[in-house]
Amino acid sequence: MTALFNYLYARSQGGKFVLRLEDTDRNRFVEGAAEQLMSSLKWAGLEYDEGPDAGGDFGPYVQSERLEIYRAHVEKLLASGDAYYCFCTPEELDAMRERMTAAGQTPKYDGTWRDRPAAEVQAQLDAGVPHVVRLKMPLHGETSFKDMIRGVVSFQNEMMDDQVLLKSDGFPTYHLAVVVDDHQMGITHIIRGEEWLASVPKHLRLYEAFGWEPPKMAHLSLLLNPDRSKLSKRQGDVAVEDYMAKGYLAAALVNFVALLGWNPGTEEEIFSLEELVDRFEMERVSKSGAVFDIDKLKWMNGHYLRELPEDARIKFITSFLEKAGADISDADRNKIIAEAVYKRIDTGEDAYNAARIFYNDELTIEEEEAMAVLKEQTAGPVLEAFLTKLDNMEELNMDTFKGAMKEIQQESGIKGQPLWKPVRIAMTGEISGPDLPLVMAGFGKAKVRSFIQQALEKYV
Repeated sequence: MTALFNYLYARSQGGKFVLRLEDTDRNRFVEGAAEQLMSSLKWAGLEYDEGPDAGGDFGPYVQSERLEIYRAHVEKLLASGDAYYCFCTPEELDAMRERMTAAGQTPKYDGTWRDRPAAEVQAQLDAGVPHVVRLKMPLHGETSFKDMIRGVVSFQNEMMDDQVLLKSDGFPTYHLAVVVDDHQMGITHIIRGEEWLASVPKHLRLYEAFGWEPPKMAHLSLLLNPDRSKLSKRQGDVAVEDYMAKGYLAAALVNFVALLGWNPGTEEEIFSLEELVDRFEMERVSKSGAVFDIDKLKWMNGHYLRELPEDARIKFITSFLEKAGADISDADRNKIIAEAVYKRIDTGEDAYNAARIFYNDELTIEEEEAMAVLKEQTAGPVLEAFLTKLDNMEELNMDTFKGAMKEIQQESGIKGQPLWKPVRIAMTGEISGPDLPLVMAGFGKAKVRSFIQQALEKYV
């Protein structure tokens, strides 16, 4: 959602949408993740103006390639007294947090190395003692700023930690890197998740220390599970590629996500990306978290799937049939199957289940209602009569099928559902399903005969 809203705001304001890869947390580095991110944005239609593979005037756009820039800025902060070296060990920091927690205090760094004599600090440096660099936060007062979504937000400075800026491995933290990069890249507006809201005072302190004008900021509310808990991988899919793999269309996912945090001011629900850009206003972005309703997403995806041009629809459905192990060697048959199932599915992942009758050699009926229909007194005579008509047909097609059914009606006096339902159930195994002419075209005469015969032998 964050990338989408940044894109919508940038495009609606005639600005530029910039992609920067923030990979300085090496403990969370995942090989190939950056490439997947860029691929997902392009799949969704969120083309960025500047980025690692797009270029731009302010590169490099990968933070791990900008380490010298960050170190130089840390040196400026150390020289101005706005930052300091900290030599606390991980064990000392753990003990510090435990003491504060036991005392009923908010656990944070206690400033052990904040005001040590320069000679003592230099001795530690000369001895090669591992260290980090921390930002000197104000100890008293209040920090306030105007959020573009939430209005004025204030924080008590005494609750703020002296944030680590440069880690012992020489990599910057997000807080230093993002401020330096935003300034150097000319970023005017930042839209990010509300989990970063509490970090704003630290960022504003850095802007102040460097003498820079901070950009405008907006913090989006969290996406929630139906139980109002934060959406997370532990409770379901959260990555774009998860939805791509399940057969959700880019247009549907973009439309759905936009409406999770933004209100168009009308009852409309279907918007193209271009329409979202035209209609987007920051004033209509919600301050409260939105529930991720997977059923709503499926409905919306089904809408977009059925709106696809025929060739694109066939290609999409066929790709998921192949993924499920179906034989897709017959292009004409693929077209028939796609036509038969596309109105009955909401995602690509649904395709094989909806089309399974075309790949099964045995008739299986599980619905009690369907079995009950075949037990009715008229079902057997209808199927036997149809089997006789089928054997006398040179070719099974829509016209010969309709002609046979009309003859059975005239000869037996059976009409309506008692006439049509037994034939449908014998071919599909279900009360409702794809149009029978499409089923027959996909089956062929031999398979239709086999299923009618199976229905007579097993269920009538």
